[in-house]
This record gives sequence, structure tokens and C-alpha cells, in this order.
Amino acid sequence: MCFVVEHTDGDHTIDRPERYDFWRTYAPAAWGGEQLLSWTAPNPRTLALEKRSFTPNPGDDPLAVDADQSKNAGDGNLWLFRRIAARDLHAPGFYASDLCLVNWPSIDYFLGHVLDVPRDVEEARIADARQLSLSMLYWMQTEAPRPDGGTGFPGLRLRPDVMGSADGLAQAAYHRESRRIRAVTTVTENDVSYAVRGDRGATRYADSVGVGMYRIDLHPSTGGDTYIDVPSTPFEIPLGALLPRRTTNLLAGNKNIGTTHITNGCYRLHPVEWNVGEAAGHLAAHCLATGRTPHSVQSEPDQLADYQAELVATGVELHWPDGVYPY
Repeated sequence: MCFVVEHTDGDHTIDRPERYDFWRTYAPAAWGGEQLLSWTAPNPRTLALEKRSFTPNPGDDPLAVDADQSKNAGDGNLWLFRRIAARDLHAPGFYASDLCLVNWPSIDYFLGHVLDVPRDVEEARIADARQLSLSMLYWMQTEAPRPDGGTGFPGLRLRPDVMGSADGLAQAAYHRESRRIRAVTTVTENDVSYAVRGDRGATRYADSVGVGMYRIDLHPSTGGDTYIDVPSTPFEIPLGALLPRRTTNLLAGNKNIGTTHITNGCYRLHPVEWNVGEAAGHLAAHCLATGRTPHSVQSEPDQLADYQAELVATGVELHWPDGVYPY
């Protein structure tokens, strides 16, 4: 359950969460015995434990920011890791503080999953995830080590107005992985892994409806698995991944497309989800306007070309330029 904080004068400490005692001492195996509520977390690529820092409103000196961000795979200072507003980039006084989005591994909930369980179990686990997020905030406000040697950042304040919620937490839980359709085309690790594909790049698809790029990145799971984080290549989104094998009046519109548990790790990112949603919306409109079915658009070259031309006309990129290789 993500949330946004700012850091201003005053004491904005929330009430002690009901489950704080549990979450304060919880030390998952993936953390190597370290507590989840801390500045220490595994490096997803090496699994070595690394200590992050937390410095609210550090300013926007590009040299200082770049130097800090270069450490620990980009999240050296967690305040900068997913900062969504930098006050120094705006007119003085427009923002009293930066806005920091707390979407960190330390609020990942993996005590139990919420798919294919009774609704009351799902609701209880989401409620517990809310307790984890509130516990993280309370720990930061009261116990977290500061760079000056002190403890606690009582100036951290939730921003319910930014989240559009009464309590300051996100309106809905963030699911890193969802149910997926059994698709006409399923993207596998062999299609995108750099270890497999090398400088050939990812599999090219004649029915591409977009592009994406991210490492194959899986977080610790409810089953006890630790991180999997390996290089991938810039990839394409095949239209066949949006189409169920059997059902003809349904389109996948986000991370429920035809990927595997492994390739969901790179296709799950927001820009790819948005691209998938755009492609699905355009396809639905195209089929209504032309009287065609989604499956015929995908399988008939002339129909596919017409649909892809509509995507290109609206700014969708179907292929990466030649010579684009992974980081």
C-alpha cells in the first residue's frame, strides 16, 4: 500500500499502528535476518545487503543528486528514489516540501497472496498490508536513524490530498503481478533474456503493438523466493499476447497479457501497461468501426496493417530502432 509524504516543520507523528510490534521485529529470510523496517535491504541483482540513506529535501544540485543516486542501484537516498515532486524545480513557496512516494521493498507484503482466496481473506491481508505501510511510516517518524546521528523524522507528514484518500494511503493495493490470460502468444524468457538473445535483441513480432524495456525483475514472493533480477533486451508487445486463445470478445488490457511469471517481471512496468491499454482500446474501437474480430485483425495481414497504421498515426512506436541494446 503506497503513500506520499512531505517533510515540514512540526511533529506529524501518526498514532502507533495496531500491528507495529509485529512489523517492527519482522525479519524475512530475503533480508538475511535484518528487519524489514530499516534502511537495509538486499541489492536485487546481487542479493547482498546494502544500507540506504534517507535525507528529506536534499535540494536539486545535479552533481549531489547524481552522486547519491549512483549508489545502491539507484536508490541510495530513498527520498530521491521515487520522488514525485522536487520543490526546487518550482517557484519558491509553491511546494513547502518535495513529495516522496513510498513504494519501496520495505513495504512489500508477502505473508500471503490475495489471488484465488476467499474475499474475507483477501480483505484481511490487504488490511495487514496497510498496517505494514503505516508501521513503516511510524518507524520513520520515531525510530529511523538520521544522518546527524539522531533518530526519527517527526516532520514527515502524509498527503491524503495527493493520494485522494481519507487516510493518506493509496486508494487500492499495488499488485506487482496479476492473473494472466492463456494467450494466442505467450512471451517467454527465451524471447527477452539478454543471456539468451544477446545483441540480437528480443524477438521481433509482425503483430507488434508497442515497445518496452525493463530488467526481468521479480521481488520476494509469498512462497519464500528471493529476488530474481537479470538483464533483458528492449522488447516488443505482440498483439497475440492481448488475445485469449478461446474467448473472442475479451481483450487483456494491462499486466494480464500473455506473459509468464518470469517475463511478467519486465512486462509489468507502468509504461508497458499503458501501452497495452492504449493498444486494447484502439483495437476495440477499430473492430467496432470495421466489423472485424480481434483475432482476425491479428491473423490477417491486411487487417493487421490497417490497425497498426492507426496506432502509428497516434504516436505508438511498434519497433525499437536498430542498434538499441540493453543496459
